[in-house]
Amino acid sequence: MIFLLKLILTPFLIGSVTLAGRRWGPVVSGLLMGMPLTSGPVSLFLALEYGPIFAAHAAIGNIVGQASVCVFCFVYSRISRKCGWQMSVTLSALAFLVATAIWNSISWSLLVAYFVVVIVIGLVIWLMPKPTIALIAPAPPKWDLPARIGIATAFVVTMTAIADELGPQLSGLLTPFPVFGLVISAFTHHQQGPDAATKLQRGILMGLLASATFLLIVGLLLPILAIGWTYLLASIAAIGLSGLSFYWSHRDAKNAAQA
Repeated sequence: MIFLLKLILTPFLIGSVTLAGRRWGPVVSGLLMGMPLTSGPVSLFLALEYGPIFAAHAAIGNIVGQASVCVFCFVYSRISRKCGWQMSVTLSALAFLVATAIWNSISWSLLVAYFVVVIVIGLVIWLMPKPTIALIAPAPPKWDLPARIGIATAFVVTMTAIADELGPQLSGLLTPFPVFGLVISAFTHHQQGPDAATKLQRGILMGLLASATFLLIVGLLLPILAIGWTYLLASIAAIGLSGLSFYWSHRDAKNAAQA
């Protein structure tokens, strides 16, 4: 039953969010950008398969994993200024894995993990290059949506299958691996150049606070509240913060354009 749910829920989330962004434009895309579309399902299925306590501990690693995503974005934005997309993808993915190995050597608590990640997100956004070009996404190829659904579903099924062997912290750390970030960054870099790819990395970073907050609520409430209510409240918080991040980023862009 849980396996069937994996095959239904993940494609539904990925497909719905992708089609909603294409149909209603950047406002809806911005509101949904911060949703943990792979981390969320993985966390939910860990709770259903291994219990709320396991999933709550995995949420700690998952939060710290957002810092690895920050490292990925920063390295990609820097390498892409001098190298092609192939080298940028390779080195940024390697940077994510190196950061993950470092974080895994540390014993984390929930609140410490969250505050560290908030600081890292802010620091990396501040250090990132600030391209001035407008990011105009080309029409996606026909295989884009099926590929997203297939990759996301395979990732969720694989991570939940091996989570017990990896343990809660390492499985949580690996869950945010930027599968879509790598693919979309490579295509954006190849089609529109490094400035567009850098702007995309900044967009990814702006969404991380919502994902981290989703996982914070999961870690806090899962041991004391029903699974359904926990993930509902976490989703509401993530959508709200994603909306605020979208508003702030567009307000700053508008002010910069007027200056």
